Amino acid sequence: MGISKKDISRRKATLKARLEELEKKARFDPLKRNKALHEEIEQTKKKLAEVD
Repeated sequence: MGISKKDISRRKATLKARLEELEKKARFDPLKRNKALHEEIEQTKKKLAEVD
């Protein structure tokens, strides 16, 4: 069984909100010393691209 449009839109909204939150934190880390933060941003972007 597939995912409904409502579930897809919810998932997309959740990922976008998480991405915004992470990017706010990343602005204070321009030298990318917190690798886990930047890796999570990349993973979130990939997931967001898959949802589309």
